[in-house]
Amino acid sequence: MTDTSPSHAALADWAKALAHPARLAILKTLGARGQCVCGEVVEVVGLAQSTVSQHLKVLREAGLITGTADGPRSCYCLDDDALAALSDRFSDFFDGLVPCSCDDDCC
Repeated sequence: MTDTSPSHAALADWAKALAHPARLAILKTLGARGQCVCGEVVEVVGLAQSTVSQHLKVLREAGLITGTADGPRSCYCLDDDALAALSDRFSDFFDGLVPCSCDDDCC
C-alpha cells in the first residue's frame, strides 16, 4: 500500500522543486550570501532572465525562498524555517528506511 500522507505530499513537492540543477544553484547562491540577493541572481547562475525567473517562481511556490519580483530590483532570500523543515523531514524519511540485509545475494 502506498502512503499518501500529507507529510509525503510535502516531501514530494519539495523534491520536485529541488529536482533541477539550476534551482539547486540558485539555492546555493542565496545560501552563500547569507542575506537577500537583489538583481544578481541571473548573473551568478548564468541563465537567461526568463529561465531564472521561472526557477525562482518554482522555489517561491515551494516556500523555500521569499522575495519580491520587481524587474532588476528583485530581491530573494532563503526561508530559514522552510529549509529547516525540509531538512528535518527528509532526514526523518531517510532515517526510517532500512536497507536490505539479505545474505543470499538476491539483489
